[in-house]
Amino acid sequence: MKSHRERIIEFVKKEKVATSSDVARFLKVSWNTAESHLKDLVIEGKLERMKKKGVTLWILK
Repeated sequence: MKSHRERIIEFVKKEKVATSSDVARFLKVSWNTAESHLKDLVIEGKLERMKKKGVTLWILK
């Protein structure tokens, strides 16, 4: 079984751009849990975080 982080990478690769809510729905976890995984992936250098009009977007690096 793949980890949440591996699944997030695959999801963002497929969608090109995602919000924290998109990822939370995809993983069936809370928004806070999704946000935590996304921030960890930024720290690992795998994702980039962009702020657009009050929305945080996540893209592959």
